[in-house]
Amino acid sequence: MSVLEIILVGAVIILIFGGKKLPELMRGIGKSVRSFKEGKDEPNGK
Repeated sequence: MSVLEIILVGAVIILIFGGKKLPELMRGIGKSVRSFKEGKDEPNGK
């Protein structure tokens, strides 16, 4: 994705969710990404 596409997606997210819900949304996305990375690093689901 180019920088322009990332900015456009970010603007759409802000318009959809508004400023108040955005911190909750970003926190949830961060936890999901962190969990995915931890699961990816563990061999065979341990």
